[in-house]
Amino acid sequence: MRDPLTRRLLAELLGTALLVAVVVGSGIAAETLSPGDVGLQLLENSTTTVLGLTVLILWFGPVSGAHFNPVVSLADWFLGRRTGAGLSLPEVAAYGLAQVVGGVAGAVLANVMFEVDQGLSTKDRLGGGHLVAEVVATAGLVALVFALVRTGRGALAAPAVGAYIGAAYWFTSSTSFANPAVTIGRVFTDTFAGIAPGSAPAFIAMQLVGLLVGIGLTLALYPDAGERADDVVVPHPH
Repeated sequence: MRDPLTRRLLAELLGTALLVAVVVGSGIAAETLSPGDVGLQLLENSTTTVLGLTVLILWFGPVSGAHFNPVVSLADWFLGRRTGAGLSLPEVAAYGLAQVVGGVAGAVLANVMFEVDQGLSTKDRLGGGHLVAEVVATAGLVALVFALVRTGRGALAAPAVGAYIGAAYWFTSSTSFANPAVTIGRVFTDTFAGIAPGSAPAFIAMQLVGLLVGIGLTLALYPDAGERADDVVVPHPH
């Protein structure tokens, strides 16, 4: 049977907090270590995120599935609802709240560790290309996760998801947020990885569009993927 909901929510909160701390903290370090070289800063930031996300999925996945992302949790519910697999809708809401709280806490923690003033980001990321990029990045993430689970390769999700996000840093103009909780968290740091409050709602809206596209791709390629929703992102007690 499933681990208790409180334990799963703790795993989601901690995992999302540490993920945002990794993204924001490595961005601050990159700005400090490589001033004036944005390309090198992005390389340092993306490499750290790949490694950090892989470790976090391995760490917390056996407890909660390591969603760390409201989009993944929503897809888990939607695709699994017909077969009784995956999260229930109340669990999705609880997961989402834990993920958002964790995202904000992770940004605040990174600010504290690097002695950066707490405050909202002033980095405007609102552009047509950025919004299209968020649809692409999010749709690919959802489709990848369910393809791995449906084909019995969920154990590879940690390196595969880490690699996908690392690649998407570079092939999308938005640097692949692909996660509403992370987007909200990154509003709370006025640093390399931040996003201005005015840009965040549009990013989140496009991530939800990407969710729909990812679900559509999943159903087209693997119509019975929802039967394995209990094992998203990685196999865990159910």
